[in-house]
Amino acid sequence: QVQLVESGGGLVQAGGSLRLSCAASGHTFSNYAMGWFRQAPGKEREFVAAIGRSGGRIYYADSVKARFTISRDNAKNTAYLQMNSLKPEDTAVYYCAADRTPSGLVKSDQYAYDYWGQGTQVTVSS
Repeated sequence: QVQLVESGGGLVQAGGSLRLSCAASGHTFSNYAMGWFRQAPGKEREFVAAIGRSGGRIYYADSVKARFTISRDNAKNTAYLQMNSLKPEDTAVYYCAADRTPSGLVKSDQYAYDYWGQGTQVTVSS
């Protein structure tokens, strides 16, 4: 089992940037594809971005493409989400998640992920 801890959230003005980190422990990090999801108040959790185990496959939601960048450092057991040009509609709790299936695919379905962090709040003011 892997434990995930997100950090880096906060309050930022529209147009600003934040970098979220997801630190993993408890198992071999490179065995997991990683995903970022978010949930705004009153809305369902939605996919943001995913990255394959070696970092070679990446997938973004259309709403964040060209503004957000997902990456990972397997030596540091950490995944990242660099968020630029933030908008008020990006306000949400952001979660990282780990997918242990060895398919090599990167997935947008939250139910494909086995482990979740506790989330970090991102608030973008207008």
